[in-house]
Amino acid sequence: MTIVKKCLFPAAGYGTRFLPATKAMPKEMLPIVTKPLIQYGVEEAMDAGITQIGVVTGRGKRAIEDHFDISYELEHQIAGSDKEELLSSTRDIMKRCTFSYTRQVEMKGLGHAILVGETLIGREPFAVVLADDYCVTEGDGVLAQMVKLYEKYQCSIVAVQEVPKDETYLYGVIEGDLEADNIYRVRNMVEKPAPEDAPSNLAIIGRYILSPDIFDVIRSTPPGKNGEIQITDALQLQAQQGRVIGYQFAGRRFDCGSIDGFIDATNYTYKAQTK
Repeated sequence: MTIVKKCLFPAAGYGTRFLPATKAMPKEMLPIVTKPLIQYGVEEAMDAGITQIGVVTGRGKRAIEDHFDISYELEHQIAGSDKEELLSSTRDIMKRCTFSYTRQVEMKGLGHAILVGETLIGREPFAVVLADDYCVTEGDGVLAQMVKLYEKYQCSIVAVQEVPKDETYLYGVIEGDLEADNIYRVRNMVEKPAPEDAPSNLAIIGRYILSPDIFDVIRSTPPGKNGEIQITDALQLQAQQGRVIGYQFAGRRFDCGSIDGFIDATNYTYKAQTK
């Protein structure tokens, strides 16, 4: 049994790049073909043996809770029809997973959102998934790959991928020493650096395994870029102690927080499902 049992989904953001679609619908509920982004993330967690799901929500996010709940009227209407099978994946998630929710009242950055989730996690290692980073793999999911690494290194792990140098300003970026194939011992992390200031082109994407002390570290982390509490700044304090691994994962990631990435993910998934 994996020692990482819980996964936190920060899901309180407004999704302003998808207005007006996200005016009344959470961006995490945007569908890639027929499943919402957050369901793909939960399925990735399940693939890693994680079944205790925590979600940090905000105003207007009720649809997330409703999605992972029974809809008696809908199920009554489709009972016995060929439509019933379309809910099988969601039913399986509800049978195998438990869901807990808390609200982030103010938007103060990803680090703050994770800190808000402390009440759902407690003092144990946990995964973090940003649902708008949609990842596809041929073998183990990204989280499953990272959980195996955590069992070896017993420290915080961030998923990284190479990005064009002129896009580093969009990401947290690491600098580190290669320990093994695709595995880096992180020495430095910079939040959204200008291309000329970036220590590398290895960008952090929305998959983390965090050690239990991260909440204490976040509490002592001052606001950084844009006055927000950045998880990159908190992880930098751990990195100074040699306690952060950067993992260049096997798989492909789509940035579904952008319209282009969302369309690319939809087209890719549709083609894969209709082969």
